[in-house]
Amino acid sequence: MSRDDLPPEAEDGIPPEATDADRFTNARANRSTALFEDYTELIADLTEEFGEARITDIARRLGVTHPTANKAVLRLKREGLVISRPYRGVFLTEAGAAMAREVKARHRLVVRLLIAVGVPPEAAEMDAEGIEHYVSETTLKAFEAYLDGRD
Repeated sequence: MSRDDLPPEAEDGIPPEATDADRFTNARANRSTALFEDYTELIADLTEEFGEARITDIARRLGVTHPTANKAVLRLKREGLVISRPYRGVFLTEAGAAMAREVKARHRLVVRLLIAVGVPPEAAEMDAEGIEHYVSETTLKAFEAYLDGRD
């Protein structure tokens, strides 16, 4: 890609104000969604492996304190993504399970692309953990088209 192929906002100048506002608004929204996505993805994994996801396990796996994990799970409950049972673990609702499936699919696609362009697998896994929350559907489709064209 040459410099002539870049959109005007990719040149050295500052992008138009509306473009900046849209980008920053989108990034903030994605940041708040990333928390829900990380928790639902982990709860799905723990439930698949152990039959339930306990707050203690969630906190340990995410590297947060028990109160932090508990607070996040309460937010997930308010959003209708999880339920919990007394003396049992945390379980995904259908909406939570759908979110977890979507995040896992995005993660796998991003990892595949990163490996395809030469990123070592361990680094691809680490980097995909952040990228998966911020990449648009348009970009994901382009990733998929690129990878499908290579097969």
